[in-house]
Amino acid sequence: MVDSRVPVLEMLWEAHDPHHTLKARFGFSDARAAGHWVADVLDEYWGVRVKSCERIVMSAGNALAWIGTPSGRLLAKWSVLPERFSHLAEMARLTRWLDGRDMPVSAPIPARDGRLQMEVDGVSMSLQQVIEGDLLDTADPAQVRAAGAVLARLQDALAAYPRAERIHEPTAASQPLTQRVTDWLDTHAEHLPAAARDTLRRQIASAPPDRLPRQLVHFDFRSANILYAHGEITAVLDFEEARHDHRLVELARATVLLGTRYHNWGPVPAEVRTQFLAGYQAVRPLTPAEAGWLDILLLWQALTMVPPDKDPTGWGPSALSHLPRP
Repeated sequence: MVDSRVPVLEMLWEAHDPHHTLKARFGFSDARAAGHWVADVLDEYWGVRVKSCERIVMSAGNALAWIGTPSGRLLAKWSVLPERFSHLAEMARLTRWLDGRDMPVSAPIPARDGRLQMEVDGVSMSLQQVIEGDLLDTADPAQVRAAGAVLARLQDALAAYPRAERIHEPTAASQPLTQRVTDWLDTHAEHLPAAARDTLRRQIASAPPDRLPRQLVHFDFRSANILYAHGEITAVLDFEEARHDHRLVELARATVLLGTRYHNWGPVPAEVRTQFLAGYQAVRPLTPAEAGWLDILLLWQALTMVPPDKDPTGWGPSALSHLPRP
């Protein structure tokens, strides 16, 4: 590594000391040692000469390093959680496939031997380009509508992914929607207002038949994972939560969580939800049955975000705004 600067260490969302985390979770004595290790791995396995390691950001068992090279800035991402390695390899293949179909994703750069996700020194690592853009600004209606349109296009692409069966399906997602919502009401909703619980139960009882097909979905589509620049969405990031579910469940979840980033999660106003859904339906209009289910799923997903005690960011009032007006 040419540059002698020490990488800046940061935590993505946890309130922990990054220097302690780097040593305890990732096994490095300090930031300089981590930067040199990244440079050595990229040189050996990708043939990339690293000029500088600018910063390292950590969350859970993952770390990201912003790298300066003679040909531009790159992003190295690695995990120390062995149970995630096979899933990460599948996600690397998925994003590479999506990139080949002109979807705005951060595709992995193949290593010298062609692998997209390398297992080395007990970690699983990928290398990507640094994509230009800022996190989605939900105060900008144009960005919000563009995000809705991209989600519809992304879901269409994911429905055609030929290796979808290799990506796990959570047990709960395989259950009928009526059972999933009812089970949640029976086990996780005791802290919610009775009017909200009763309304959701009535909606489920009169819901259209559950004939919504499941498919592969991103399932973490929100501001923290969406980049925007020059009038368009430049990247949808972080496919680590990808799974099989109903596309309407993902649409409802994304609508509710659209404005969330790393800290102090809070809901978006009703007009933002409307703009996002309009952008989505401009690409893929909903059938009457889907529209009926979407109202139910929006209320359900909004209620799942209401905390049982303090609610400093207003999830409770936002959820209640989904209730039908008298």
